[in-house]
Amino acid sequence: MIYSHEVEHMCVVKKGPNHGPSPIPGEGKWVKVKEVKDISGFTHGVGWCAPQQGACKLTLNVKKGIIEEALIETIGCSGMTHSAAMAGEILPGKTLLEALNTDLVCDAINTAMRELFLQIVYGRTQSAFSEGGLIVGACLEDLGKGLRSTVGTMFSTKAKGVRYLETAEGYVSKIALDEDDEVCGYEFVRLGEMMDLIKKGMDANEALKKATAHYGRFTAEQGAVKVIDPRID
Repeated sequence: MIYSHEVEHMCVVKKGPNHGPSPIPGEGKWVKVKEVKDISGFTHGVGWCAPQQGACKLTLNVKKGIIEEALIETIGCSGMTHSAAMAGEILPGKTLLEALNTDLVCDAINTAMRELFLQIVYGRTQSAFSEGGLIVGACLEDLGKGLRSTVGTMFSTKAKGVRYLETAEGYVSKIALDEDDEVCGYEFVRLGEMMDLIKKGMDANEALKKATAHYGRFTAEQGAVKVIDPRID
């Protein structure tokens, strides 16, 4: 250690009480974090790239400073999907500090990692007051049945109005309009469910029919006057 000339000639003033770091909530306990291994928690965060072309929702399950589980969901940029694949291989097994200083390929994923780091080290996690935290595998619960991300995709213009393309329920195949040409319902396909049925041997057309449902007023009896395909009409 090299000290400046001024510091070398200073007298020693003893340090008083040392209470250590403030405790943070971590998996049902109050923890005074001094090392990375003192940190545990399950949390989510969102990141975005510099041109704001795409975004990433990152979910991590950290146990004793080690990332045991990661869920990477991206939207808005085709290249981000491949970056997510690489990040999925990179993140598990790394410490929080390693992950923060690792190139996760995509700027949005890097930013999400930074935001999660801040949440976790300050004790702002989803499992902060859950004794023992959440089990490894909890990330999959975010995806629900069919293991698909919840995505909302809508397109609209002033001239032609809105087109529902994807909602939480699934891929929107048709939109119902009322007598005022306003949306009053829609038909959707649960793609995860449909693919599971096809993999089990069901005919694709039958699987499509079984995985199709409606929301709102979709039939003429319910008040729908017109049904359109949002990708064509």
